Amino acid sequence: MRVLVDTNVVLDVLLDRKPFAQSAARVFALVEESRIEGFLCAKTITTVDYLLGQALAPDKARAALKRLLDLFEIAPVNRPVLEQALGSNISDFEDAVLEQSARLVLVDAIATRNLTDFQKSAVPAFDPPELLSAVEAMESANQQKQP
Repeated sequence: MRVLVDTNVVLDVLLDRKPFAQSAARVFALVEESRIEGFLCAKTITTVDYLLGQALAPDKARAALKRLLDLFEIAPVNRPVLEQALGSNISDFEDAVLEQSARLVLVDAIATRNLTDFQKSAVPAFDPPELLSAVEAMESANQQKQP
């Protein structure tokens, strides 16, 4: 399964935001274990850099960005993504950009805590606990199919 992880889930892990950090960290673990293929939108990296720069020392913020780049693939934001986002059914432009970036790299799902804004998304959105359950169910079904 290919999953684009929204900025809010990334920040939950990096800033240890309770009560969301635990399930968000489990999503990261799925990526680390290669149980899912994880993507971040390019705009997430710049947003995370800005916010971490306010919360952490510069060297710690950059180290966190390096870890993200080591762990996740990056879904680009280019002119077609921006143009398609302008015509998206999602009214929040930033979320529409994320959705179109996700479509460009053919992900199966978006992991976000902002499900309300993704109700009209062309890519299914799950909050981290829902995504964890979906991955476990998919893996269980795959194991039952094997002889």
